[in-house]
Amino acid sequence: MDNFFKFKENNTTISTEIMAGLTTFFAMSYIIFVNPAILSMTGMPTQAVFLSTLIAAAIGTLVMGLFANVPYAQAPGMGLNAFFTYTVVFALGFTWQEALAMVFICGIFNILITVTKVRKMIIHSIPMSLQHAISGGIGVFVAYIGIKNAGFLQFTSEPGNIQSINNAPFDAAATTYEGGITSIVSGGGIVPALVNFTNPGSLLALFGLIITVILLVSKVRGAILIGIVATTILGIPMGIVDLSGISNPANSLGSAFSELSVTFGAAFGSEGMASLFGDLSRLPLVLMTIFAFSLSDVFDTIGTFIGTGRKTGIFSQEDELALDNSTGIKTKMDKALFADAIATSVGAVFGTSNTTTFVESAAGIAAGGRTGFTSVVVAGMFLLTSLFSPLVAIVPGQATAPALIMVGIMMMSSLLEINWDDLEEAIPAFFASVFMGLAYSISYGIAAGFIFYIIVKLAKSKIKDVHPVLGVSTALFVLNFLILAFI
Repeated sequence: MDNFFKFKENNTTISTEIMAGLTTFFAMSYIIFVNPAILSMTGMPTQAVFLSTLIAAAIGTLVMGLFANVPYAQAPGMGLNAFFTYTVVFALGFTWQEALAMVFICGIFNILITVTKVRKMIIHSIPMSLQHAISGGIGVFVAYIGIKNAGFLQFTSEPGNIQSINNAPFDAAATTYEGGITSIVSGGGIVPALVNFTNPGSLLALFGLIITVILLVSKVRGAILIGIVATTILGIPMGIVDLSGISNPANSLGSAFSELSVTFGAAFGSEGMASLFGDLSRLPLVLMTIFAFSLSDVFDTIGTFIGTGRKTGIFSQEDELALDNSTGIKTKMDKALFADAIATSVGAVFGTSNTTTFVESAAGIAAGGRTGFTSVVVAGMFLLTSLFSPLVAIVPGQATAPALIMVGIMMMSSLLEINWDDLEEAIPAFFASVFMGLAYSISYGIAAGFIFYIIVKLAKSKIKDVHPVLGVSTALFVLNFLILAFI
């Protein structure tokens, strides 16, 4: 085992690696509850998503540990699962099967750019300020989703601002709607406000947020998971958590495997890949969505590797230089990126959004993890967790909302790297970050950042600074907006 993982060479021991693996697992285990909660909104079976999450995380993390021999763990990524649900399915109107097909293609695309120099072109086409803005913007987006899911906000709209109800033009004279009201689209006149906290749900989420904040600032290991569990327990006497769900046969492990047959391979069925490319008028939109998936995934992973690996020596300067110059899978960094790309396609096959390397792996690295054995321990813990599938059914949205808020806050740290005093840098960064959350879309945030970056460069007569790849990407985004406007 020492010869395979090279414990001595990396100045570590088996016991240290085990402790590091447990630390990483508990730091990121909130995804076990949060991912099913988010993806199930699209109509995907909750228990199937639960198993898909565990399987994708276990396989991806095992490949990371055994192939790349680095202490990083993988699971369906925060931000990317929100993009899957709120943007791709809800806003753009794709089915969850079609969205899974796009995730699978994204994984194949990431594999191709990992083994060629295309990866280098994409990375260097986007300025560092925009890369940091995109990462921070995903944090804004995730935190805002958490605030909404917690029930902290209420929205008021004057009748004149209501555009449609149930996908039909709004008629102010109408007093009844057949089947009730299922959706309302309002214009810019809608005004958000803080709720009065008289609702038990919003109160539970507030208590959960306070608990999670205290645990995190006290640097308690597994703080986010403990916060979810504590909030769920608190919801029992408040009448929000229904314990009967634990004994419900529909929530058993056997039922979860039965539901998995619904999502497994759905990306390749008639409602997935075939439907996705069946309408050629949607092709530009499909390509832009896949591009947005890939862009977020690639920079998420590279940022995690460089940010955590540089200080600890897991990745050497040689590995980072190879990121620019090498082709194929030769260095430790190449292998880690390849493992990350493989995991995304595997996850899509089973039925979950993009699987990516978790920044929470830094917790295990800080605990001494230096080899792939740390990842093997994390993968083992994910597999063991499958035995607790009935518990997922009773976790309320108010328990996972604080986790979303806190993860979003932590992801926003990359905004510190932006020079906000320089408008040439700050304007595109704003649209790629803060606007991303306000627009409720990762892809629209990236598009706005790109567009205003080019506008700023044109105004400063620095258009030669724009990389051709970024120029082409921006043109495709503009084309996408024109198609959406006139379809």
